[in-house]
Amino acid sequence: MSASDPNSAIYVTDNSKQIKAKVNKYAFSGGQDTVELHRELGANLDVDVSIKYLNFFLQDDDELEHIKKEYKAGRMLTGEVKQRLIEVLSELVARHQRARAQVTEEVK
Repeated sequence: MSASDPNSAIYVTDNSKQIKAKVNKYAFSGGQDTVELHRELGANLDVDVSIKYLNFFLQDDDELEHIKKEYKAGRMLTGEVKQRLIEVLSELVARHQRARAQVTEEVK
């Protein structure tokens, strides 16, 4: 997920479908190659892009710590972490789009 590749970067003009596609395709995972290995070894949080984004955008610190703990232990899978990131980013972008729609020439 990089601004140098416009197909992978998330923009404030993206809709939730675009965000979902970009996260699922481009967010590098710290999870293992198979579910069995992942359940045994857990995720590498240091390289997981979804975790890095959630560190910035998930407001609930308790939820973030729970996700990290479960994911690192292998009890939560990459798809579940990405899904939560998609929800968080979609709401953030939608909130921005609603606020932007309220801007008029008078406000500028």
